[in-house]
Amino acid sequence: MNKTLINFIATIVLAYVLSLFMNWYSVMIASALTGLLIPLKRFAVFFIPFIAIFILWAIYSYSLASNNDFILAKKVATLLDLNGNTTMLIVVTGIVGGLAAGISGILGKQLSILFSKD
Repeated sequence: MNKTLINFIATIVLAYVLSLFMNWYSVMIASALTGLLIPLKRFAVFFIPFIAIFILWAIYSYSLASNNDFILAKKVATLLDLNGNTTMLIVVTGIVGGLAAGISGILGKQLSILFSKD
């Protein structure tokens, strides 16, 4: 398999498993670890963890919000000046998680470069 696909799947699986035991920052640990162990090149270092966690958080937030018919999500979307638009709230949630994961993926790549030099 391609390193990009392996990193993508590993990031999603590791982030999901860590989120069962840790807080929201577990996605940062997961993407840093996958960036360290499965290093990518160029723009993929940021975008693969970003897309992986964006998808994970968007699906997870949708499933949580649909359990109560989006009542709480509409209230939070109103507080965030999204006019009660729950779809935009899910997108914003995914972007925030994706940014945290993308930056952590860059950290993992930098650590792999640091440790590979003798």
